[in-house]
Amino acid sequence: MFTLGNLVCGFFAIVVASRLDRPDETMALTELDSEALMWAGWLIFSGMIFDALDGQIARLSNTMSDFGAQLDSLCDLVTFGVAPAFLLVKMCPRFEYLHREAIWIIAASYAACAALRLARFTIETGAEGENHLCFSGLPSPAAAAAIAGFAIMFHTLRDPANPLVYKVEIDNVLQTALPFFGVLAALLMVSRVPYPHLTNQVLRGQHSFGHVVGLVFTMMAVMIARRYSVPILCVAFALFGPVRYVWVRVIQHREQKEPLF
Repeated sequence: MFTLGNLVCGFFAIVVASRLDRPDETMALTELDSEALMWAGWLIFSGMIFDALDGQIARLSNTMSDFGAQLDSLCDLVTFGVAPAFLLVKMCPRFEYLHREAIWIIAASYAACAALRLARFTIETGAEGENHLCFSGLPSPAAAAAIAGFAIMFHTLRDPANPLVYKVEIDNVLQTALPFFGVLAALLMVSRVPYPHLTNQVLRGQHSFGHVVGLVFTMMAVMIARRYSVPILCVAFALFGPVRYVWVRVIQHREQKEPLF
């Protein structure tokens, strides 16, 4: 039921985003369109909560199975593959109006890479669960979170009550850059660049007092500036993998052991 809850969130994210009007010569979205984008983004984040809980509940209840692993992969494809790809198109009316074919090719490529990433993950992990501490390639929920985070930010930028001086210019820059970030996220999903499993690394074992304090202040910063900090943190996590990989392999000339999953 929790796995299917993930699927339902992804489905309704697509439904909400599909109600947005096609861009016209003004290349702008109304305030209601921006609100729909925000809700679609939060629905993808809600799917991430269900995705995180279903594995924990399966392990606690000792009900892990191959069926559950396959179902989880199919639901993830909808919520973290198709939904963010469709949302990517709807978030960038300026880019879609100027490069209509390009944006749909990028979105389709993103969904295809998410499917490849999930298929590889399912084969390599099976029904053993997520007991590892690292991923091989950008996890599809993290890539989807980065896309969905921008939907929340766009709603803030397009709010008439927002006092930010350069909000229109920032909006235009993000609309131009976001499709290219979608391409990068798609490539990182099918790569072998190692990424930390944040949930397992944060919750497992004993941690120092400084680690706990840093975690608390990070959560406070996210809550205070959540409409801006969420996409920034998600993009930072997506870029952390290749930056660290280049630092270790090129700068320090060290061999980095690739994770199995």
